[in-house]
Amino acid sequence: MGNESATFAGGCFWCFEAIFKRLKGVYDVSPGYSGGVKENPTYEEVSSGQTQHAESIRIEFDPEQIPYTVLLDVFWHTHDPTTLNRQGNDVGTQYRSAIFYHTDEQKNEALASRKRLEKERVYKNKIVTQILPFNNFYEAESYHKNYYDKNKEYPYCTFVINPKIQKLIKKYSKIIKSEYQKDAIS
Repeated sequence: MGNESATFAGGCFWCFEAIFKRLKGVYDVSPGYSGGVKENPTYEEVSSGQTQHAESIRIEFDPEQIPYTVLLDVFWHTHDPTTLNRQGNDVGTQYRSAIFYHTDEQKNEALASRKRLEKERVYKNKIVTQILPFNNFYEAESYHKNYYDKNKEYPYCTFVINPKIQKLIKKYSKIIKSEYQKDAIS
């Protein structure tokens, strides 16, 4: 069958890259920019809010090892899909929640998963996540790649990303790559 791609936005791409790279069956996670109109945008341009891009991640995964539906489950449970253009203190359209589907199957699975969460009232507030066709992805500057793993002592990583990693490991321990099991804080 071969590897597939998924593209998600859910706030700071440093957070999502750190989360999704820890999952079994995920072979590569690249931070970048999706959903906008500017070709080859820079971090500064995206941060201005003028490009219509969201900070995103592109995931290369083996669907035989980790189905897209599991990636969606991790997506929904590792950020707040009910806050419009914001995740915590990160505010602006570049921090919106979005699923950029690559195939009709991904679209249908994304819509079904959102509908299920709404029906089950998993969140107190309405889900505002956009589900849009994938149309572009521009890799972020190289210093963004593996940012969390290179800068764990940086305050943003300590106070924002660490709790997300702990939540991930607690909820999804069976699908965490063995080299990342050590990230669990007792």
